[in-house]
Formats: sequence, structure tokens, C-alpha cells
Amino acid sequence: MIEKQIVAKNLREYLIQEHVKKYLPRGSYSKIDLKKTPLGEKIIVHTAMPGLVVGRKGENISELTRILKTVFKMENPQVEVSEIENVNLDPMAVAQRIASYFERFGPKRFKLIGYKELQNIIDAGAIGAEIVISGRGVPGARAKSWRFQVGHLKKSGNISENYTRKAISVANLKSGTIGIKVNILTPDVVMPDEVRIKQIAPIIIVGEVKEEKKEIKEVKEKKPRKKRVKKDEENRTETNE
Repeated sequence: MIEKQIVAKNLREYLIQEHVKKYLPRGSYSKIDLKKTPLGEKIIVHTAMPGLVVGRKGENISELTRILKTVFKMENPQVEVSEIENVNLDPMAVAQRIASYFERFGPKRFKLIGYKELQNIIDAGAIGAEIVISGRGVPGARAKSWRFQVGHLKKSGNISENYTRKAISVANLKSGTIGIKVNILTPDVVMPDEVRIKQIAPIIIVGEVKEEKKEIKEVKEKKPRKKRVKKDEENRTETNE
């Protein structure tokens, strides 16, 4: 029974996310989160263009709340818009941007787009990035797969599974379907083989150094006095003889 409830809950969340995506402009959002609050259910839309998602005078938000009430029978749905700080470090935003470009202008210049997006990701401070464009829609005699990679990117292990940010998007064209995969290793990830050398500032104690200098001067002054005494004694013995 518990397994069925978990599956039904996840399926409902997936259907809500897919339904909400249909009413948002392509390439305007990154992801959609669902949270339960005491006042009702909250739908958070993460986007780089909040004005485009909200619409004129909040038309898109009001339309989404009406659809969520009627189709999914939510009592008090609350739609919120969260702005992404750095778009070029979000893999879903990059994948959606490439897919929207293909749907608008076609895939003829897909190599230029791939290298341009990689440069934007690295300029944003990423450690490494990878973009894979594949499918029948790629220009050529048969289905192809093009891989664009730059920087340092882990392919296996803990870093790849838990810290590398991944996203997949699809562009439906007349010539066929194109899949876009984006993997980004963000700059906040600490690599296990990274070595950092700490620089310790020198500690100077002025008082002790002055005292040591005084002691050294006293020792230097005492040494020649002893030698003079010995010379005087030698002179006296020579005269007595």
C-alpha cells in the first residue's frame, strides 16, 4: 500500500509539472518544484526571465492557478516565480535555450551554437562542461551525435553521480527530433585531488628582537677585553725575565 501511494504521488507531481510546462514559453524556465504548505500547495517556477513567465499583468500566473484548480482539483494553489542567479551554470536553462533556438531557426548552425554555449558556461566560472547534440534532425545523411566538451569533467564516481549537474531537452523539428544533453561541473564543487597551499603570515615580535640584539652587543664587547688582558700578562712576564 505504501509503495502504491508513493508511486501515485510521484506520478501526480510529474503530470502537474508537464502540464505547467505547456503553458510556459519555451526556454523561459529551468525547473518546477512542488511543495506542500499549511495554506495549500505551492508551485515554484525557476526561471531566468521572470517577466516572460509572469506575463502582462500576471496573466500567465492567473491562468495557471485556474488550470490547477479545475484539472488537478487543488484547493489553494500558489504559483511563485524564482529567478536563477546565473543562467549559464544551470544545465536545464542551457538545454532549453539550445532547443528553442533549433525550433526557431533550424539546426544548420548547430556547431556554432554548441561552441558558443560552452564558452558562455566557462566564462561563468564552471570547472568543466559537456554538450551532446544527437538525433535524426542533425544535418547529415544519417543520425549523428556531436559532443562538445571543455574543461575538467568527471565521467564516473561520486563527483559525477552527486555533484555534476545534468539536464536533457528535446527539440521537435520537421527533419526529425534532436536531443540535447548538458553536463556542468559548477565552481563550488571541491575536487578530491585538489591541493591548496596555505600561506601563513610571518609573526614578528618587536620587543624580544630588541633584547636579543642588546645581548649580542654585550657579548661582542666582552670578548676583546679578555684578549687585551692576556696580552698585558704576556708583556709583564717578558719584562720580568
